[in-house]
Amino acid sequence: MKIACIGLGRMGWHMAAHLSRSNAHEVVVYDVQSETGKKWATDHEGTVKESVASATKDSDFIVTSLPADRELLAVAEEVIPSIAKNGVWIDHSTTSAQAARDIGTRLNAVGAYFLDAPVSGGVVGAENGTISVMAGGDSEAFSRAEPIIDLYSGQVRLMGELGAGQLTKMTNQICVVGLCQALAEGLDFASRAGLDVENVIEAMLQGSSTSWQMENRADKMFAGEYDYGFSTVLMRKDVGLVLEEAAAMNISLPVTALVSQFLADVESMGGANWDWCSLMERQRGFAVPDNKKKDN
Repeated sequence: MKIACIGLGRMGWHMAAHLSRSNAHEVVVYDVQSETGKKWATDHEGTVKESVASATKDSDFIVTSLPADRELLAVAEEVIPSIAKNGVWIDHSTTSAQAARDIGTRLNAVGAYFLDAPVSGGVVGAENGTISVMAGGDSEAFSRAEPIIDLYSGQVRLMGELGAGQLTKMTNQICVVGLCQALAEGLDFASRAGLDVENVIEAMLQGSSTSWQMENRADKMFAGEYDYGFSTVLMRKDVGLVLEEAAAMNISLPVTALVSQFLADVESMGGANWDWCSLMERQRGFAVPDNKKKDN
């Protein structure tokens, strides 16, 4: 089968690499940055194409990983006229649920299928092939796509109809942003209390406060290392989608809204491209100078 991979960023690069290494399919790739596509092809088996349309023409499956709605909708304008009949477009971007529904409806009209299939697990998960994929769309199309997705993921689930994948990812982001902010506050508290923070982390990892964030990010947060992973600006985008959807549903998300502002603060500190766990730096910024502490 022919698989077209569109978007070779931090996530898409590794997904395409896993597909290439499987040696089970013909892989073609395209990235808006032509040099990125050429570099990928230098390191992996696959063919670089010069446009979305040329990459997706006659492809059985299309795999995309794009920044936001705007890029996804732009790609759709080239995919929809060129996609093969019964072709399946697997989109791993994090976008609005409505964009997924709209594109899916347009693809159905030309005899093809769309799966909104955002992921969780970060760049490390993409590199290791252990990401969790949450999909929405036609169940038959999902059954056909599942063996493809299995090649670069640790888990894939069908969550419901079109848009359900994005709504599940929004649920994931609601949970994770609160956890990360709480972790930043906890680490800062432990540090200022004079505790051995590494020892504290080890103790908590075996207790009820443990989480993926604690296991994979706590050490780096405390060390102030943020040059990896999922950027602050992209997490702000994701949280913005959550808040827009919640407003449409008349749901209050006060903690998520607060962390959204905290992410904006990190961006204003120059952290737009830091991993978003740099919420820790904002927390540290609220240290009270010794000469301003009140005597007890």
